[in-house]
Amino acid sequence: MSAEEPKYISFEEAVKLVGAIQEEEDLDDTDRRVLTVYSKDDKELCWFDFEEVMAAVGTVEAGQRKEAVQNYILNRIPDWVYEL
Repeated sequence: MSAEEPKYISFEEAVKLVGAIQEEEDLDDTDRRVLTVYSKDDKELCWFDFEEVMAAVGTVEAGQRKEAVQNYILNRIPDWVYEL
């Protein structure tokens, strides 16, 4: 049984939908951080594992890190967020 490839909304749709990306403590594991994505009306849409995102983004100049993380996430908002 193979996992289905995730489908993402476009970057442009994500920019219109996403209001904030917040680094937070995982409620189930206090030693873990997550990046929670909220809509413009403060509805929780999805979350990403902080360590996985940082590893995927890689080494970025400190002044560019926030934008790199934001762009990484905005390009990976799953299409199922519209079903929430």
